Amino acid sequence: MSQVYIFLADGFEELEGLTAVDLLRRAGIEITMVSVTGKKPVTGSHGITVESDILFEEIDGEAQMLVLPGGMQGTLALREHAGLADMLKDYLAKGKWIAAICAAPSVFAGLGFLKEKKATSYPGALQDLPVGEYLEEPVVKDGHIITSRGVGTAIPFALSL
Repeated sequence: MSQVYIFLADGFEELEGLTAVDLLRRAGIEITMVSVTGKKPVTGSHGITVESDILFEEIDGEAQMLVLPGGMQGTLALREHAGLADMLKDYLAKGKWIAAICAAPSVFAGLGFLKEKKATSYPGALQDLPVGEYLEEPVVKDGHIITSRGVGTAIPFALSL
């Protein structure tokens, strides 16, 4: 069975995160919601609190894919988490899948992952960041990186995973 980690921080966009969780679980894919906040309850950008499955510090083993939902406050917290940055770098180096939606592709761009890649994001989220080619497509796959635009593309994004 495939294993996917989706990372949650306070201020994450609920539709983007939970659509991926819901659709992947319906497809029989094991998805683990991982909190980077040091506590299991994580409150999204619209005040919906979700109980994550584990804390970042409790990750035991590798997944086939790492997924970052958007939401500006949540994205900023993901961007500042050194352990997550190291994990993303490791997964990319190993040719494993990483995916981000809305503002979260800025985490990838900030780490230099998109310099020579095609990508998309919420309008303006990748402005002034190194991106090979910015596309206004709902979902963009380039190599082992998947990016998507936002809430309106949450279902196509989740289905692409």
